[in-house]
Amino acid sequence: MPDTILVTGGAGYIGSVAVERLIEAGYDVVVLDNLSMGHRAAVHPAATFVEGDLADRQAIESLFDAHPVQAIMHFASKTLVGESMQQPFLYLGDNVVNGVNLLSVAVQRGVRKFILSSTANLFDQPSRIPIDENEAIVPGSPYGESKYILERILSWLDRTCGLRYAALRYFNAAGATEQRGEDHDPETHLIPLVLQVAQGKRDKITVFGDDYPTPDGTCVRDYIHIADLADAHILALQSLDKGSCTFNLGNGAGFSVRQVIQTASEVSGCEIPFQVGPRRAGDPPELVASSDAITRQLGWQPNYPTLRQIVQTAWDWHQAHPEGYGDRSSDC
Repeated sequence: MPDTILVTGGAGYIGSVAVERLIEAGYDVVVLDNLSMGHRAAVHPAATFVEGDLADRQAIESLFDAHPVQAIMHFASKTLVGESMQQPFLYLGDNVVNGVNLLSVAVQRGVRKFILSSTANLFDQPSRIPIDENEAIVPGSPYGESKYILERILSWLDRTCGLRYAALRYFNAAGATEQRGEDHDPETHLIPLVLQVAQGKRDKITVFGDDYPTPDGTCVRDYIHIADLADAHILALQSLDKGSCTFNLGNGAGFSVRQVIQTASEVSGCEIPFQVGPRRAGDPPELVASSDAITRQLGWQPNYPTLRQIVQTAWDWHQAHPEGYGDRSSDC
C-alpha cells in the first residue's frame, strides 16, 4: 500500500499543489485545513479532506485515529510578514503552538518523517547573494522567528525521538498548475497583483521605491514556480531515510519589480500602468536563495526556471478562473 501523507494547509496555495503532485506520484493524501485562508475547491478530489484546526489537539488525535499517517507535510501557518510585525503573538504564539500540537501527536503516534514549509525570511540582512544554507540566521520578522523556532524544535526531536525532518526555506512561490493557482483575499503578492491590473480589476500597481542599488532601481526578488516547489518537497520526503536535511530553495536568479511588470505586460498583451511610491521600511534591495545544495544532493532542478514561464502559467490560470475558486461569474 502507498504511504499516507498528511498535508496540513492542503487547501492553501502551496499546500494544494503539493497535494496534487503527491497524488500524481501515487501517495494517499489526507488534508487538514481550517479553511481560514484556503479553499475547499482547491483540494484534489482524490485526497481525503478533514476540516479542522491545529489549535485543537483533540481534532489532530481524531485524524490520526482515523487515518494511518506515515509522514507529514506542514504548510498550515500564518504567513504575512507585515502582519506579524503588528501582531507578533499571532505568529510567535499561534504558529509555534499549533506546530507543537501537531508534532507532539505525530511523535506519540510513531510518525518518523516530517517536512516543514519554512522561509527565507530567516535571513534579514544576508552577507552574500545568493543565500546559501551557511548564512547566519537572523529572522526578519516574528513570522520568520516562528519558523526558526519550529526548525529548532525539529532538530531536537530528531535527536531525542528519531523524527527525521526536512526544512525547506524559500521566498516567493509563484505561477500555477492547470487546475490550481493563487487566490488570496486580500492579495499581497506581486505577480497576481500585477495580473489583476491586466485583468482590469485594479487601475495600476505601486512600485515601492525605484532608487535601490539594483540594475533598474527596483527591488530584486526570487520567484520559484509552485510545481517546482512541490516537487522539491516530495524529493525531500523521499530522502529522509538517509537523515534529516535543511535546504534553501530558489530560482537561482532574481527578478526585479520592473521585470515582473514588463513580463506580465508581454504575457497578457495588456499595458500595466504603475506608479512609484516611497520605499517600504525593511525592504532590502535584493533577496535571492541558492538551491545548489538540494540540486547537488537530491538532483532537484526547476522545470519552470524563467520569469516568463512562471508568469505565463499564472496568467493562464487566472484567465481560466477569473474569480479564483469562487463560483461568481465575470466578464473579464
